[in-house]
Amino acid sequence: MGTLVGHIVPGFFFFSLGLWHLFNHIKLFSLHPKSYVSCTWFPLSKPRYLEPLVIIIASSLSISVELFLGQKNHQPFDPNDGTIPSNHLHNFEHSCISITFITYAAFAIIFDKTRPVAHRDLINLIGALAFAQQLFLFHFHSSDHTGVEGHYHLLLQLVVFVSLVTTLLGIALPSSFLVSFVRSLSISFQGIWLMSMACMLWTPSLVPKDCFLHIEEGKHTIRCSSVKGLHRALSLVNIQFSLFLVGVTIFAMWFYIFLQRIYGEKIEYSELRTKESKDTEIMMTMVEVHDTKSRNGVKSLA
Repeated sequence: MGTLVGHIVPGFFFFSLGLWHLFNHIKLFSLHPKSYVSCTWFPLSKPRYLEPLVIIIASSLSISVELFLGQKNHQPFDPNDGTIPSNHLHNFEHSCISITFITYAAFAIIFDKTRPVAHRDLINLIGALAFAQQLFLFHFHSSDHTGVEGHYHLLLQLVVFVSLVTTLLGIALPSSFLVSFVRSLSISFQGIWLMSMACMLWTPSLVPKDCFLHIEEGKHTIRCSSVKGLHRALSLVNIQFSLFLVGVTIFAMWFYIFLQRIYGEKIEYSELRTKESKDTEIMMTMVEVHDTKSRNGVKSLA
């Protein structure tokens, strides 16, 4: 992270993962509204562990880019004394977040194979730990997240906090569709906000009025020429976040209605057919009984 591509790639990953979860939770709830139980991840028929494997691969690539591929000398330590340079601290912090997500995905596979008694609650707990780690390192970030960049990260922390709380609530309320719905939406919102940050913070033409891109310690950051310009830029960030929140909410509601019509109608049709079949069976049974009585009456008269 710390660059345009470094925010867009993980942002797209979070957006896709949240959308995938949102789709599956709505589908599962529409098909089984009375027996719905939330899932932390969704297996496929082939390959079953595609979701956790994608998390492991993506997180591993992120670590490689942060610590090795993205560095000029392709190693994160100071070649003179082996210490961590100050301008590389944020790379290690981002890598710690990726390591936690790798841990979550790895245990998702292990628990699915071994099926311990509390496997569902434990994998929820590890997922909550991943979001807690993410929130902790974003809050106490070594980079200078003041001004406009700091405000973007502050709002990002709010979204991560929602992901953390809803994941913890999923342990106590496994049958709550609303908890799973909000959690999926917050994960997707993380991705949207990360991609938005990438565009707004590292595209010169999108820098707010009276502000400019400035290089500090080898990194691009936004600085404003006056306090008034800074306040204006922060207000624009708030407006942007608010509009995204409304847009995501509208999309989520229509997405729910669309999927509910598709998968909910299947359940209604199935129940209707079942009811009709039972009525038909009852009628056929009554006709058979009536015919039998009629035949017995004819025989007795004969």
